[in-house]
Amino acid sequence: MLEAKIKSVQCLSLAGLHRMSYKEWGDASNPNVLLCVHGVTRVGDDFDTMARALAADYRVIAPDIVGRGRSDWLKNPQLYVIPQYVSDIVTLLARVLPDPESQKVDWFGTSMGGLIGMGLASLPDNPIRKLVLNDIGPTLAPQAMQRIGDYIGQDLRFDSFEAGAQFVRDVSVSFGEHTPEEWRKLAADVLRQDKDGKWGRHYDMGLAAPFRAVTPERAAADQAMLWAAYDAIRCPTLLVRGAESDLLSRDTALAMTQRGPKAQLVEIPKVGHAPTFVHDDQIQIAKQFLLG
Repeated sequence: MLEAKIKSVQCLSLAGLHRMSYKEWGDASNPNVLLCVHGVTRVGDDFDTMARALAADYRVIAPDIVGRGRSDWLKNPQLYVIPQYVSDIVTLLARVLPDPESQKVDWFGTSMGGLIGMGLASLPDNPIRKLVLNDIGPTLAPQAMQRIGDYIGQDLRFDSFEAGAQFVRDVSVSFGEHTPEEWRKLAADVLRQDKDGKWGRHYDMGLAAPFRAVTPERAAADQAMLWAAYDAIRCPTLLVRGAESDLLSRDTALAMTQRGPKAQLVEIPKVGHAPTFVHDDQIQIAKQFLLG
């Protein structure tokens, strides 16, 4: 079975230096690069199945965004925000692209990973050739944001992997139907055993700090900035929406087909937030857009 190499790159924040880990799939000399970026409480391992399916066509790079997985945690949790993540990705691209001044990269971003992609794709002279936004847009439903914010800040410990895996499955039911083996993989990717033998989640609980700091005025300003970023995107864009998503409304998705890059919209039935792209039919959606 094709396996990834695990590497890291040193990045900079206002709090100092930190290390960002990433997985690399495929031929390291392949000039065609696909960057796959996960959701707010997930990791680069989420893309293992899709990366294997695309590794013949791409050098696939899947980072653990800082504060998660194998990457370092930030000393100042208020820096767990999109501008910092975009900065880290620019550093990563300088490492992985043979000629970062002229080479293009394709982007697949789930939820938060899509927001990072929007931020980068909105900048002048950015390197993104094609952009896939997986169940994310400039308008975020407040009730869904509250749900995610509450979930992020729960510092839970479980006596067994099985108990932790059941929790992950319970809070991820919106991902849609998966086999028991797929659910186990989705749980194993984000559960870690501590020195006391307890199982907990892989990320810094400080990720919740920016969510708790959001006021209604700040939320409105953030939304205006996200729409401005989306309207500035010029590359071909595919928007994938879980038909039952509580984060990306259908009205917002339709507006995204009329504004900015005028995204092509595909809705996946019987799935909420967010499609996992571990199934062949979902992977084919991305493959057709990226390689078609």
